[in-house]
Amino acid sequence: MKKAFLLWAVVILGFCLPSAADEKKPAKAKPYPLKTCVVSDEKFGGEMGDPYVFTHEGREVKLCCKGCLDDFKKDSAKYVKKMEAAEKKEVPKK
Repeated sequence: MKKAFLLWAVVILGFCLPSAADEKKPAKAKPYPLKTCVVSDEKFGGEMGDPYVFTHEGREVKLCCKGCLDDFKKDSAKYVKKMEAAEKKEVPKK
């Protein structure tokens, strides 16, 4: 009796739970355009080590350290504008 119940429970859950094929893949984040920390302007890989990388509103952000994250969060719009300005400079002019 217990085996039959468990079998039905597995069958029902199998139909209710989404499969891996049903899940949407996250969109690829826009690449980070700067060679320095957007908050402190420090180069990556120095004393601070590898950059702290995360995604903010579909955009990759690199900071020199996790300590800059609080400053980024306080005024993220300011830093996003700075990254957008850097992207515009990288676009080759025709």
